Amino acid sequence: MQKPNYHGPDNIRSYLGHTPILGARVMIDPSAVVLGDLELGDDVSVWPQCAIRADMHRIRVGNRTNIQDNSVLHITHAGPFNEAGCPLIIGSDVTVGHSAVLHGCTLGNRVLVGIGSVVMDGATVQDEVMIGAGSLVTPGKTLNTGWLYAGSPAKPVREITPREREFLSYSAANYVKLKNIFLNESHV
Repeated sequence: MQKPNYHGPDNIRSYLGHTPILGARVMIDPSAVVLGDLELGDDVSVWPQCAIRADMHRIRVGNRTNIQDNSVLHITHAGPFNEAGCPLIIGSDVTVGHSAVLHGCTLGNRVLVGIGSVVMDGATVQDEVMIGAGSLVTPGKTLNTGWLYAGSPAKPVREITPREREFLSYSAANYVKLKNIFLNESHV
């Protein structure tokens, strides 16, 4: 991973001595803002109007993960009500749907966060989980591997099918292809 060239885009910002570290072939739309103690893995895509703010704790995003339009990623700072705080950790091959909010939580690999969902502080989403659109994952909750969760608060609906498990990897790979088209056509 390399630090970006800071004679370049002003939507990639240092904060308190931390400069985002970008993996190979990362795409950050010019309308998105990323800042602070942030590491994006290889082939990550950050789409229009996203805000990824690692200002008071760290954010780590694995390879081939896509953060779709209008999503907000933030952390929980360390303080008197949460001594250690909560970083935001996202695994590889994760699809974060439009307008999702991820706040100080941990997501495993091959996870789908549905459009408009919110995952709160200290929540843990294990590998191969689907979160239905508009769901609220409450603070500290654990979502178990291989399940579809939905609702507010999110509850287990059913086990995901083998075909849905395949879709989780397909979705991430499809966004890598789309990101590459954007990069090759110099849209960003």
